[in-house]
Amino acid sequence: MKTNNSISVTEPTAKAKSTDLSVSFKHSVEISKAIRYKNTNAARQILQNVVDMKRAIPFKTYKQNVAHKRTMMAGRYPEKAARAFLRLINSVEANAQFKGLNTANLKITRLMANLAPIPFTGKRFRTSTKRTNLEIEVTELAEKKNPERKAKSKTAELKTANQEGKIKKNKSESSGEKSP
Repeated sequence: MKTNNSISVTEPTAKAKSTDLSVSFKHSVEISKAIRYKNTNAARQILQNVVDMKRAIPFKTYKQNVAHKRTMMAGRYPEKAARAFLRLINSVEANAQFKGLNTANLKITRLMANLAPIPFTGKRFRTSTKRTNLEIEVTELAEKKNPERKAKSKTAELKTANQEGKIKKNKSESSGEKSP
């Protein structure tokens, strides 16, 4: 099986990966859905609020027997998984900074949680443990010029032009001339 891993140097992206984390796969999937396509600063704030028990993560896929939380149907506070995601976001921001990207304009474009191989522990009575692989990719957003300023300046120009036209019209009326 061949894979094409050619990465363009000019792409404004950075990646990070964590493997064999001892966190719940289901919690990781729900956190991934909650912070995917968000700015890294907003995602960090959401995760910090989860760790501080201020905000719950909405559970949409794995919601059976999950209690309702304020402002959402089913939700939980997956603290351990949130800490793992915070470490992953810090890592990807460090990678982006090393590549020369602006860390203030990073958007999460890809965030995946996959099941890792499950090791069995114990001697006589074997039990399985939870393992998850996490992968994140961020892209630097181009700085936008503010279109509102242009729109405001155009409307301001039209207003001043209209006012000048009224002033000229008033001057011509006061001199006794009639405009057609």
